[in-house]
Amino acid sequence: MHAQDTPGYARDTPIADAEFEITELDPLNISKIKDGHYFIDFGKAYFGTVLIRSRKHKQEKLVLHVGEKLSSSSQIDRNPEGTIRYQSVEIPTLEANQLMSLELKPYKRNTRPPAIILPDSFGVVLPFRYCEIENLQGSIDDIDIWQKAFHYKFNDDLSSFSSSDSILDAIWELCKHSIKATSFAGYYIDGDRERIPYEADAYINQLSHYSVDTVYSLARRTNEYFIDHPTWPTEWILHTAMMFYTDYLYTGDPDPLSIYYNRLKAKTLEELAREDGLISTASPELDDKLMGRLGFSDQNQRIKDIVDWPQTERDNYEMVEINTVVNAFYYENLRIMSMIAGVVGEEEDSTGYITKANQIRQVINEKLFDEARGVYVDGEGSDHASLHANMLPLAFDIVPEKHIESVLQKLKSKGMACSVYGAQYLLEGLLKNGASDYALDLITDTGSDRSWWNMIETGSTISLEAWDIKYKPNLDWNHAWGTAPLNIITRYLWGITPLTPGFSTAQIRPRLDELEFSEITVPTIKGLICASFTSLSKNHKVYEINLPENMKASFLLPGPGSEVKLNGKTVSGEQTTLLLDSGLNRIEIRD
Repeated sequence: MHAQDTPGYARDTPIADAEFEITELDPLNISKIKDGHYFIDFGKAYFGTVLIRSRKHKQEKLVLHVGEKLSSSSQIDRNPEGTIRYQSVEIPTLEANQLMSLELKPYKRNTRPPAIILPDSFGVVLPFRYCEIENLQGSIDDIDIWQKAFHYKFNDDLSSFSSSDSILDAIWELCKHSIKATSFAGYYIDGDRERIPYEADAYINQLSHYSVDTVYSLARRTNEYFIDHPTWPTEWILHTAMMFYTDYLYTGDPDPLSIYYNRLKAKTLEELAREDGLISTASPELDDKLMGRLGFSDQNQRIKDIVDWPQTERDNYEMVEINTVVNAFYYENLRIMSMIAGVVGEEEDSTGYITKANQIRQVINEKLFDEARGVYVDGEGSDHASLHANMLPLAFDIVPEKHIESVLQKLKSKGMACSVYGAQYLLEGLLKNGASDYALDLITDTGSDRSWWNMIETGSTISLEAWDIKYKPNLDWNHAWGTAPLNIITRYLWGITPLTPGFSTAQIRPRLDELEFSEITVPTIKGLICASFTSLSKNHKVYEINLPENMKASFLLPGPGSEVKLNGKTVSGEQTTLLLDSGLNRIEIRD
């Protein structure tokens, strides 16, 4: 994804033990371009190769083209920009009734360390949707052809989403397929150009994956990988504890927290704190020893702040030593480490971490907030107030209630002035603070190239690395860090999250007022949550929530004063939370 300047990590461990699946997919459509030349559309891009079999011996040399992008309605782009993939391969002969796998040429950068190395049995795989066959003598009916797709085990039937907004539905499907298709490496990797795990990419991938499937081993393998294979951005390292705690919330298994507790402590970067508690990578404490404790094999390396990537997506952020974005992540890490410490029985640490977190929250609001403008600045000594300096404090609940409105107005004045990665936190901040209408507008925007609809319009079936190639000239078309809408729809629009670890109790806090109806199926370790929403009128809403046998749920109402019925019985007007039992729960709300 990012780091052409990411040197020499030892990422060369094969993944033969990963739980892979191979799916052989029939063509969605085959069309004749001219005699001997055929165009094949498999419908969606996957990482894999082509399988071909002829019923008759073919002595003529065939030329097969495979690629992700079209240059016209029936021709693969032979010279795509960026890192969009295309290859042509010659087949000298085809023996009758013999299945042949197309031998693709390896791309040097993603088939040697530091890339994740695929098992030898895979051969070379390429992301592609389309295939062309040239110089075929005789009938295309003599040929059987398949897309051989490699992916981690994935159950397509466990999750679903639909709504009154067809654009939203299409974006959800784009993102769901992205999670499946990019799982081929057995780790959460950034994309095809590098095939390297990065913590921020992996966190978004994990949130989206856990929203549509109950396979947790892929995330766990990736989480453990980061313990000794961190990447250079400060904020990426600060995603590590977030990933481990997310896994605990969804699985209820505390073992990874116990095993890696001391390593996670180092990854909070608390050793970089100055006297007032704020951290900086300019600290003299960022030395070889700390780099070793963080897991870097090259201890002479140094981490540095990233804010967003590529640099053009930073909204002109002023990169000062005491950085607001970095310290917002630091606050969130301390808060999460307090909970992790409690889980593993380190009560003194738990108290210490939450005390530090509260201190950092106070200092951020004292030193990095401009009272006159009602916004956060980019850092100490900066006068610039970027989107990022405001969306991260909002997403992490750092903003005092009295300043939420001014920070929201700042964000609304900026639009989507961040990358597809930054959009995760922008949308979280908006949806947690009463701006669901604006968040939904951003997700379903069809009038800007800075949108998920633009990814669909470009022709990709997997989320892109950046909004458009003009924003990142070397982008690839297969980056799961672009799947924020998938987990945002599940976790914030529908508001379905684990309230207690392992989903013994779910929390459901829907923010669906902008839709006329919606249905969702969310897989959990306890079973499927199936829910529907119907807006019968502006003031009359109906929810039906079907919970698995061994689960209860806390359903948060919009607020007191509404007329509410749960399973036909009127609920007190002062009640703001309903306790739902396993089975079908019908909630009727009249304002």
